[in-house]
Amino acid sequence: MKWQTMSLSPQFLKHLSSAATCSLALAAVFIAHASAQGQNADKTASVVARGEYLAQAGDCVACHTAPGGKLFAGGRAMPTPFGTLYTSNVTPDRDTGIGKWTADHFYAMMHTGRSPDGGLLYPAMPFGSYTKITREDSNAIFAFMQSVPPVSLQNRPHDLKFPYNNRSLILGWRTLYFTEGEYKADATKSEEWNQGAYLVQGLGHCAMCHTAINALGGSSESAAFEGGLIPMQNWYAPSLTSNKEGGLGDWSIADISDLLRTGVSNRGAVYGPMADVTYNSLQYLTEADTRAMAVYLKSLAEHAVPDAPRSTTTAQEGSLLLRLGQSVYADKCASCHGDKGLGKLPHYPPLAGNQSIQISSAVNPIRMVLNGGYPPGTAGNPMPHGMPPFAKSLSDDEVAAVVTYIRVSWGNHGAAVSASEANALRSAPLQ
Repeated sequence: MKWQTMSLSPQFLKHLSSAATCSLALAAVFIAHASAQGQNADKTASVVARGEYLAQAGDCVACHTAPGGKLFAGGRAMPTPFGTLYTSNVTPDRDTGIGKWTADHFYAMMHTGRSPDGGLLYPAMPFGSYTKITREDSNAIFAFMQSVPPVSLQNRPHDLKFPYNNRSLILGWRTLYFTEGEYKADATKSEEWNQGAYLVQGLGHCAMCHTAINALGGSSESAAFEGGLIPMQNWYAPSLTSNKEGGLGDWSIADISDLLRTGVSNRGAVYGPMADVTYNSLQYLTEADTRAMAVYLKSLAEHAVPDAPRSTTTAQEGSLLLRLGQSVYADKCASCHGDKGLGKLPHYPPLAGNQSIQISSAVNPIRMVLNGGYPPGTAGNPMPHGMPPFAKSLSDDEVAAVVTYIRVSWGNHGAAVSASEANALRSAPLQ
């Protein structure tokens, strides 16, 4: 059997060629579209990942997630001298969260301290710091918040005393203490310094604790980062300035960075509220970012000479406390911190030369003796060593005695504390 050949006309070949060209063009368009979709998906994922990092830097989870509650669903009680505030639901639930918000709404809230309906936010929300965040970073945080699982949970009304339940009073507070505006880089400083300043002043909102708060719930710009007692929590946030007496004056950049990111360093360890900050926030920052923060903090100069520690006891009482304190220290403390107070780095911090022990406020060392504590478990320090509480085994006199001993021994320049000071902190909240 012979196969017959068929002659194809030029016109038919032309149509065939056109059809093939069209098919190839359509395929190219499809591939380009699929590629663009993939690139957009990659870009969205990158923005969400960036937003998650920034939300961690801002420690959003600490306030907007209640103990035992669902992530970012709010409801956490925040006691203040003016009453109790309850944090809001910031999940993308459309009825009870921020699911109906736009990126513009979110930026306006962060930047101005107002909700989308124009309502004034109470300054427990650190919009005084968050106003410094760039629009790009705000958009990234919003993208991340929109990616978390929505939770249907109504916001709980605040429980504030009169007249603080009148939001219009916030206008006066804002006039005194709020300056709106994104962070402006200092052209005379390095890029690293500016990155540190942006994180410390903005997302980190470090001034919220490390600046003294007055009776109106505000703080003075002239005393920024010079330390102060945290209301209701009864912990003292020490100075972050270059002051050598109570600040970071003789700390190295590496020690500051290590403390922020891991919770321990060759100069000390974080306890109390700062342990929560490191656990929820700072441990997730890159080494470059915590180093930048350290560079900025190291550069801060104090505006006023801090008050010298003043004893609340007589000379005779101080002498008796010192003798008793030496005995208590030898029995309870020396096995970890050493006879000379040198500690065992990095897990047991030194007491000799430790600024946080010598400053005018003795709140922190008293609380550590009473309540003990652990640095946070972090990637850089996954199995932290801690200190046991002695509230049950030591009397007020013994607590005052051992704190007095460590504040004045080994060249330390602190002052004696009284039994009444120790007793007053026995009822302080643990969180």
